[in-house]
Amino acid sequence: MGNQSYFNERSEKTTNKIREIISDMPDFVYDFFVGVENNTSPLTRLNYAYDLRIFFKFLMEETSLFRDKKTIFDFEIEDFEKIKTSHIERFLSFISHYEDEDGKKKSNGERGKARKLSTLRSFFKYFYRKDILSKDVASKVQTPKIHDKGIIRLESDEVRKFLNEAETGFDLEGNAKGYHKHTSIRDTAMLTLMLGTGIRVSECVGLNLDDIDFKVNGISITRKGGNQVVLYFSDEVKVALIDWLEERERNPKIPASEQALFVSLQNRRITVRAVQNLVKKYAKLTTPLKKITPHKLRSTYGTALYRETQDIYIVADVLGHRDVNTTKKHYAAISDDIRRAAASKVKLKQE
Repeated sequence: MGNQSYFNERSEKTTNKIREIISDMPDFVYDFFVGVENNTSPLTRLNYAYDLRIFFKFLMEETSLFRDKKTIFDFEIEDFEKIKTSHIERFLSFISHYEDEDGKKKSNGERGKARKLSTLRSFFKYFYRKDILSKDVASKVQTPKIHDKGIIRLESDEVRKFLNEAETGFDLEGNAKGYHKHTSIRDTAMLTLMLGTGIRVSECVGLNLDDIDFKVNGISITRKGGNQVVLYFSDEVKVALIDWLEERERNPKIPASEQALFVSLQNRRITVRAVQNLVKKYAKLTTPLKKITPHKLRSTYGTALYRETQDIYIVADVLGHRDVNTTKKHYAAISDDIRRAAASKVKLKQE
């Protein structure tokens, strides 16, 4: 499938970045990354690399235990036998607010702390299972309590306003108004596709021209983990896509070698960041009180799909959730609608 090349390229860039980071770490860290390679995605391992770099920095600068270490290379795996659960708990407190290697201020909430603890658990568990460490202290540290966030999504009238703004650019001003003349058809097609299928932003930018089949109204996408599936779309999405393809065909500046479905004004594959920015731009004009991101467009679709099907497993399958519990967030949103509607039907004063 066409879009596989995009994800292969992204995976290669991520792998190179991982190698760059761990080249500044001891050999036992490299052994860990080789050991977990077959069971993790490149993006997961990249997060591991960033997290471990912060952990080493913490150990050297914030604990008396390793003040003698001048660089990360001074560490040996045996040093980790000295680490106690209290050190990891202090690390989780440290990353609430800290400065990175470039002096930039960083912060982590409960979710960021939970992810970094997950990294340390994987790290300690690997060496414990290999009988290199005698204990797995990270497994004994309690995961930070994760508070559920309310589901933010667009209501049906907000979806209409959002797409109308992408199409007309009515409320845009200045340079944004000028750029919109060149991007309105593309933006409308892209946002209609995202709202009409629930695809992830990375899946959207990874689409190639040959990933669309109008005979069945379907698109071939590469899911997280590399699985390839076909998602189906409505005639409304089809019209928007055809409009964009015709516009794209008329643009002589797009190289014949560029197979990306959605391209930037520089006539190359549009980036995830660019899509995030344009979603933010239109949402700010139409729903200023809601922080709408591409992921919130997925929530919007998931909620709409559940309303139509009443089947949580269909929603999980279409959204590409491995665990249906992830999808239940959409069900919770529907439950809230039901509770609100039920409350209005309770009469305290009977007429």
